Amino acid sequence: MPTPPAPPPASPVAAPPIPLPEFVALIAALMALTALGIDSMLPALPTIGAALGAPGANERQYVIGAFLIAFGAGQLLHGPLADRFGRRRSLLAALAVYAVANALCALAGSFALLLAARVVAGLAIAAARVTTVAIVRDCFEGRAMARVMSMTFIVFMIVPVLAPGFGTIVLLFGGWRDIFWAVGGATLLVLAWFALRMPETLHAEDRHPFSLARLAAGWKLTLSDRWSLGYTLAATALMGALYGYINSIQQVMADVFGRPRLLLLIFATTAGTMAVANLANARLVMRVGTRRLGHAAVVTLILVAGLHLLLALSGHETLVGFAVLQAVAMGCFGLSSSNFSAMAMEKMGHIAGTASSVQGFTSVTVGAAIGAMIGQHFDGTTVPLNAGFLCAGVAALAIVLVTERGRLFAAR
Repeated sequence: MPTPPAPPPASPVAAPPIPLPEFVALIAALMALTALGIDSMLPALPTIGAALGAPGANERQYVIGAFLIAFGAGQLLHGPLADRFGRRRSLLAALAVYAVANALCALAGSFALLLAARVVAGLAIAAARVTTVAIVRDCFEGRAMARVMSMTFIVFMIVPVLAPGFGTIVLLFGGWRDIFWAVGGATLLVLAWFALRMPETLHAEDRHPFSLARLAAGWKLTLSDRWSLGYTLAATALMGALYGYINSIQQVMADVFGRPRLLLLIFATTAGTMAVANLANARLVMRVGTRRLGHAAVVTLILVAGLHLLLALSGHETLVGFAVLQAVAMGCFGLSSSNFSAMAMEKMGHIAGTASSVQGFTSVTVGAAIGAMIGQHFDGTTVPLNAGFLCAGVAALAIVLVTERGRLFAAR
């Protein structure tokens, strides 16, 4: 059976092909198209459900869940394509399909047709997650990659902060269908920017012929490497908590606290702490190290989630208390996610596209399934959400302990 080429000898890592600030902004914009396709929908879920006849309040979450599961599954396809045809061609084609899929969402006449179009959109935009990580890995490695990913997430997090407000504004001046038209238009703008400014980062001699045998070998290597598998699974547990939050937050604000109009403020606050965490990570990671920062973030997340669960069970939780504790938990998630991604990719540079696709498929698809379970257990309280965060943190820490053979906070 063919095997992926062995890792090349250590050599200087290439510089970004365009100025670093623009490189970070463009990578963030590509990643943000996914967030825009998710978070801008949150204020419109009740309207979409009523207009298209969704069976119930919890079923409205399928507008998010269908997209996320397809987004995860699509990464298995786009990684090998990016390694075979290069980063540019595969991503440009996928962005074009994503724009068309959003147009189909806007034209959907039934809830089933909307979900089908959302699946197509998720499959297409999966290329953005896979290819952007591969592009960054083409140009950086180790702590430098973690730093660039943190810088990217700082810019990227502007979209989750603003997207619900964007959706709300569109609803004020138009209808829910206009949100999909706007997402499609934003996609075309980013497509043009990428086409005009980002050259190919994968050299012709590094491209791999597409074959099932080589693909299987790449998957096997990705899943057999201790660090790749371990940190991918740890990230998956945490992604489950994040998606549970995204699925639940609209109902939490409306049904638990009776303040649906504050959805934008609460969502922006929690997303903002993720941006602050990534800013801190970008400043500290070169000095402190990815492992120390990532491990400390997971331990803190467990403590915060445990406290939040006790508060929810007491029946005395207030909106302010929810916002503060959830913001801290999301900050811990932000601090760990970029470091875990960098550690999972640390030894995968020679098959960056395939490795990124396998890792992304696992973390997003399984994470989306976990998040859907958390969301479907919504019972009019925040207990299921907080229990989900606590379980996710404990699971992530257990996986990290196994991966590191019981050694936390190692300076590596």
